[in-house]
Amino acid sequence: MDNANEFTKRLVELLRSERHAMAEFLVALAEFDRRGLWRQRGHTSLFSFLRRELGLSAGAAQYRKTAAELINRFPAVVAALRDGKLCLSSVCELAKVVTTDNCAEVLPRFYGLSSRDAAAVAAGIRPVENPPRREVVVPVRAVSAPAAVVAPTAEPILFRAPEPKAPSRAEVAAREESARSEPVAESARSEPVEMRGATLTAKPSSVDWLDGESARMHLTVSKTFLKKLDAARDALSHSMPGVSRENVLEAALDELLAQRARRKGLTAKPQKTVRPSRPDHVPAHVRREVWARDGGRCTFPLPSGEPCGSTHQLELDHVVPLARGGASTADNLRIRCRGHNLEEARRVLGDGLMDAYVPRGRRGQLNM
Repeated sequence: MDNANEFTKRLVELLRSERHAMAEFLVALAEFDRRGLWRQRGHTSLFSFLRRELGLSAGAAQYRKTAAELINRFPAVVAALRDGKLCLSSVCELAKVVTTDNCAEVLPRFYGLSSRDAAAVAAGIRPVENPPRREVVVPVRAVSAPAAVVAPTAEPILFRAPEPKAPSRAEVAAREESARSEPVAESARSEPVEMRGATLTAKPSSVDWLDGESARMHLTVSKTFLKKLDAARDALSHSMPGVSRENVLEAALDELLAQRARRKGLTAKPQKTVRPSRPDHVPAHVRREVWARDGGRCTFPLPSGEPCGSTHQLELDHVVPLARGGASTADNLRIRCRGHNLEEARRVLGDGLMDAYVPRGRRGQLNM
């Protein structure tokens, strides 16, 4: 495989084989479960068979067990798995909300989704009942650690609701099955809690969807951030009495986005008279036109024929470069992400010239 096209074809073939193998495994597992053959192997459940005999982790076993049960209830899932429209994580979210009556309508809504997007769809179909709304700030403290482990110097703050997150049905089932199937060593039962882990750490950030419109977010922040947040809330106490932390953060985000929009010339009240500008400057009205035309996304054409579509690190790119006399007009401008803008510049101007302007750490690097 000497070039990217041949390698891509090989990867496509392997991916197709992977999807087919996983789908066939799940179909066979569903039949294995339907006939209860795990009992003949001396196991108390399909989960136990997957854990003990096939050597899967608790999470992997639970995902496959859920998928097999779903296949037995809704055979239409098989075709979606074979086509790669459903992955195991989205299948588990689908299992929470699908019924005989809504299967035909609900199943396509999970096609091509990540686990987080699938969770959002599931929450929209079946919202969390009585979700907590209070704000609580608690310190994340480290559990006693062995002497060799150095404790972090900064103590982060974790924003979270007071009630712990209710485990999903898959998590509860996995824990129950694991408790029944996995014997616990006596030494593990008597081991002090302080010695079981070095530190207790929180995820950098996570989002739990409550319904179709709202979510609960867990975010670890510094004490400095917390002081700034309280100061901002005090500053808004006259104009927004009783303002919540969510209101403060949303107001800050609105201001940040508005500032970025103004830098792109995307103002709500543009000037009626266009002022003259330097040849190498892109006027605000041209920025607005290009941004509206390209939809605020990178338009670089991929080999598949689709545009890149990235919204990260967007830049205006001249079709005919400024260095070659290109004008800063809407017809000569397009939106590119930084990586594709750099790639296009190297193609037109050459690596030698670009290396003189691009920082060494970014040479030949695409940030798509």
